[in-house]
Amino acid sequence: METAEEVQKVVFESGEAAAMVEELRGSYRSGKTRSYEWRVSQLKKLEKITEFHEQEIVEALRSDLSKPETESFVQEIGMLKSACKLAIKNLKSWMKPEMAKTSMTTFPSSAEIVSEPLGVVLVISAWNYPFLLSLDPVVGAIAAGNAVVLKPSELAPATSSLLAKLLGEYMDSSSVRVVEGAVAETSALLEQKWDKICYTGNGRVGRIVMASAAKHLTPVLLELGGKCPVVVDSGINLQVASRRIIAGKWGCNNGQACVSPDHIITTKEFASKLVDALKSELDNFYGKNPLQSKDLSRIVNSNHYDRLTKLLDEDKVSGKVIHGGERDKSNLRIAPTILLDVPQDSLIMQEEIFGPLLPIITVDKIEDSFELITSGTKPLAAYLFTNNQKLKDHFVGNVSAGGLLINDTTLHLAVPTLPFGGVGESGMGAYHGKFSFEAFSHKKAVVYRGFFGDAAVRYPPYTKGNLTILKALVGGSLLGIIRALFGWSKA
Repeated sequence: METAEEVQKVVFESGEAAAMVEELRGSYRSGKTRSYEWRVSQLKKLEKITEFHEQEIVEALRSDLSKPETESFVQEIGMLKSACKLAIKNLKSWMKPEMAKTSMTTFPSSAEIVSEPLGVVLVISAWNYPFLLSLDPVVGAIAAGNAVVLKPSELAPATSSLLAKLLGEYMDSSSVRVVEGAVAETSALLEQKWDKICYTGNGRVGRIVMASAAKHLTPVLLELGGKCPVVVDSGINLQVASRRIIAGKWGCNNGQACVSPDHIITTKEFASKLVDALKSELDNFYGKNPLQSKDLSRIVNSNHYDRLTKLLDEDKVSGKVIHGGERDKSNLRIAPTILLDVPQDSLIMQEEIFGPLLPIITVDKIEDSFELITSGTKPLAAYLFTNNQKLKDHFVGNVSAGGLLINDTTLHLAVPTLPFGGVGESGMGAYHGKFSFEAFSHKKAVVYRGFFGDAAVRYPPYTKGNLTILKALVGGSLLGIIRALFGWSKA
């Protein structure tokens, strides 16, 4: 006999998704989401959620990931609150049409670029930062004037349930909806026609999303990932560098972050010094028994735990562990683990690690690291620690990644004036700050003309004289136009 939950899923799959989208499209067509007042009111309600429900959010993240409260606030709640404040403060200027120059060809005229909402958009979120990555794109979608459906990740069930509850209480349900569920619900949503889909997750599902979107010619914003490298040069402040690498790796959801350092590349000569510094700072941060540390998130579920242990237990890798490696399967915990000189053809170097394992690859010269990076797929982020200006310039000029950061890790996400997005297999499109508004807007070109100055040369019958004038107009040369009008030839 089917349970009530199973019956509900069947109903959703068989038509509820289509009915919901049609309701939202009707709300959008009414024009309500286009107004500045509606947009600001909804953004303020999102901000209120962060203010009045902080402890509930922290508890949900602890339930899903054992995420430390500091990380929950700084990396999720605080960042969303900042995104709301920035959008509220700047929304009028973002919505204002941009004046554009016109050419001699359309004289007399004026032009502007009008940002208009796309329509009804779908946001499919990830489990690793289930609060921020659910609502940050929603901020952009609402700021741009769209109706939106949020599909949180089922792998973070406590946060998903809380999001459904809070958005149901605070947001305008005629234009903002949350759909909980797993593969069946996501598949039902992907069958619908959307005006844009934003997906955060892995490349495998990203391809499924893109294929579904292509059936309706729906544009996509894909935030994926990749193997984010950290190049470490000699002659640096090693203690500061080690702390910043640890903060970006294990201090970001225990390595379960799309921009976390995936592996380090350094010289054979410098590797031992770097390893010693990392070991020392790891002990300072997480103690001699990191499995007991309250400052490290756990692995999200048993499937990911098994995936990570498989990477660690591969024959050609298991002997390369030089620090950590302790595990507690019953509590889904793996200690911060450093590996040295793992083979390039090992599993751990062939896929995104997305966990607390950090291989160190050694090269003869630090310049050799760039070839290693550029020979692979383009990562979501790449990091360099150096005091060498030529090395910095070479890194910025030759390494293609979603974002680069010199002498730190992950902090570029906190700069609202920078776009956050991937390139190649690490994703397409970008958001954050004004880029979020633009990601969910269409830039509409508008030209204004009066009835004065109607040039007869554009109309039939076509003559050689008219063609001469039109060529001068298209060329944009004032002197050429004067010559054409008076029939003067070039000297």
